[in-house]
Amino acid sequence: MKRKIIFILAFFITSSFFYALPFNSELKKSEKEILEKGEVLIRNIDYPKYMCLKEDNEACKKLLKSINETNPNYLAEVIQIKPYQGNEDLPQKIRNALENIQDYAGIPYWSERHQRYWDLYSSSEVLSQKTEGEKTFLETRLYMEPFGNIFCPIYIEEIPFSEKNGNSEDVGKNSEGYIFYTQTNSNKLTYEGFTCVKPYAMKSAIILFREGDKWILYGAGGVKAPRVPFLTARIETSFINRIKTFCNFIFTKI
Repeated sequence: MKRKIIFILAFFITSSFFYALPFNSELKKSEKEILEKGEVLIRNIDYPKYMCLKEDNEACKKLLKSINETNPNYLAEVIQIKPYQGNEDLPQKIRNALENIQDYAGIPYWSERHQRYWDLYSSSEVLSQKTEGEKTFLETRLYMEPFGNIFCPIYIEEIPFSEKNGNSEDVGKNSEGYIFYTQTNSNKLTYEGFTCVKPYAMKSAIILFREGDKWILYGAGGVKAPRVPFLTARIETSFINRIKTFCNFIFTKI
């Protein structure tokens, strides 16, 4: 009898943890357990229709719209859940991590093909920056082997978080604040004379928002690139692993 009661309580506790969170049925039970532990979850999903994010708020809607505009055929998600308590300064930390473009250079990237670490970007430079209210626009140049210079427009939008939602009586209520980040490519990426990715066909997007007593960190990165027998595996490994590396770097940095 006691075991039955414990099982029922555990079921309801686990269910309530995810009931209010913005994930759909694409998220498996084993993946939910990873998130419940506070660990970073990485999902290879290929197409937007397999994304586990629901359109629950403005941040989610912006990210889904942004990824769908790229219409990727290689796609990955990176997700982490953090408690609000003890991480009240998370918006400032993630904003600093995203906006400090100089730190992009030297992010360690594991190459499965060469079985060694490389720099994700060997150099990073801000060419211009403009801020209009809550929106920041950056033009950057990132050097990525073996594709050379990638000119990356970066957009960051921050809607202030409501401090009252930090009170215990407000647990379960959503804050309307969020951070929304996108990075794309404005030039084509070539390898040995072959065009791998056309302009604006590669995108990384990250959002931070709050639901109840949890911070939701969600990143997605996709590429629209050819699917041909001799290139598919390499493109998926090269581009998607790089996108996952970047999102994971931001999440673990904070």
